[in-house]
Amino acid sequence: MAENDWWRGSVTYQIYPRSFQDDSGDGIGDIKGITRRLPHIAELGVDAVWLSPIFTSPMADMGYDVSDYKDIDPSFGTLANFDEMVAKAHELGLKVIIDQVISHSSDEHPFFQESRQSRTNPKADWYVWADANPDGSPPNNWISIFGGGAWEWDTRRKQYYFHNFLRKQPDLNFHNPDVQDYMLGVLRFWLDRGVDGFRLDTVNFYFHDKYLRNDAPHRDAIEKQPANPYNWLNHLYSKNQPENVAWLERMRALLDEYDARTMVGEVGEMNHPIELMGEYTTGKRLHMAYSFEMLNFEFNAAHFRKQITNFFDLAPKGWPCWAFSNHDVVRHASRWMPYAKDQNSIAKLAAGMLLSFQGSVCLYQGEELGQTETDMEFHELTDPQGIQFWPADKGRDGCRTPMVWDADAPNGGFSQANATWLPIKAPQLSRAASSPDAQGVIAVYQALLKLRKEHPAMVTGATQFVDCPEPILAFTRDETVFCVFNLSKDAVTFDCSMQVAPMFTENVQVNGRSLALGPNGFAWLAIA
Repeated sequence: MAENDWWRGSVTYQIYPRSFQDDSGDGIGDIKGITRRLPHIAELGVDAVWLSPIFTSPMADMGYDVSDYKDIDPSFGTLANFDEMVAKAHELGLKVIIDQVISHSSDEHPFFQESRQSRTNPKADWYVWADANPDGSPPNNWISIFGGGAWEWDTRRKQYYFHNFLRKQPDLNFHNPDVQDYMLGVLRFWLDRGVDGFRLDTVNFYFHDKYLRNDAPHRDAIEKQPANPYNWLNHLYSKNQPENVAWLERMRALLDEYDARTMVGEVGEMNHPIELMGEYTTGKRLHMAYSFEMLNFEFNAAHFRKQITNFFDLAPKGWPCWAFSNHDVVRHASRWMPYAKDQNSIAKLAAGMLLSFQGSVCLYQGEELGQTETDMEFHELTDPQGIQFWPADKGRDGCRTPMVWDADAPNGGFSQANATWLPIKAPQLSRAASSPDAQGVIAVYQALLKLRKEHPAMVTGATQFVDCPEPILAFTRDETVFCVFNLSKDAVTFDCSMQVAPMFTENVQVNGRSLALGPNGFAWLAIA
């Protein structure tokens, strides 16, 4: 693989810094802790690490509200600590990708503080401001993802400002070229420090409709009655604007000035996410994109087949990045437990599936241990989403609890503090050698990651699905590797139409062309 194309078919390990390793003893994970644990990630056999936000922030949304884009939050460490971490990662053969949350800032950012002072100051047009309607109401019906209207009144300017997320996260005005130029400077700052790429938060939210037209009601809302009012609207104008494409091309042009850098974008969209992924990764735009289509509760062969087929049908020159878990959703080992023989079986099956899919892959910290969702009580929550929508939506804290490195150690080996920022609750599998179940899951990840690197077909090879009934998912990669999965807790038999030899099997017996797949069994097979 050409060095500049290292990202194509790569596997990235997502680190949620607050919950990975605390070396300072304050109960919050930090950069020194990440540096100490990098060998664990390298030993898995992945290509890169992605760090969720580590920039200066008041932490209203746990770092997704940035108040200084060019410095490290003191809770995580310093720029010097960051540089040491990058150097260590590169020494271990790992690329480093960092989050960039540039669609909005914190309301404590100096630019917003200046912008809100008057309608004529140098930063007056750096955020999205609008006059009230004649009756004093907000300019349109746009809704915040965290509940309620997306407009907040400011008494200084006597105008509303727009926020897709918390009111403490005002949206930047990307129609202003000065905002774009500044953000390109932010990206250049980190590229010059040696980072290998960016994960772009809410990549389809940068632009809003300049005419502030109302969003339309969503056709399914009345029937489904979603708990979050954001999902009652079809967001035609508050995001997904056509101007976004030219901005992505400007960012790509900057990255192309450097060797071997990459961008992966998060597409947050209900109606046509795969189409947007394709549009945003075709041509000189994003290198990769992912949506939430594999991060939900749906678990059947038709669903996974549809996502992969649709992407490559719609964007044959684009490139996806698939994930089963991240910091925003219930961990997949819990989400898909109704289809599991047990926790270990679903963890291993998920590894076999995800690492075989055409595209790049992102693993979330702890899934290589089979870690599950933590059941949170209301008084333990820090996530504004859970606090706002409890109990219908318990928020994202349950997937963000600290890594369990050693179940027998205080705080699971994560921290020496008396208390951690989120609680660690039993039972959880751990990285310790005395945890045989977790070691079994890790061994599967290590073996499959090794095979993936050894077989180019598993990195960039084309996918040809095999027509077979539920609960079996089966396909070939470049007609050299055959992958088959039992997405149920019942044993099934599959008659293969080709001669195969085992590369890796889990709870599968291969008898010539007949495959006996036990509960959640799967196999990667070489085609003779």
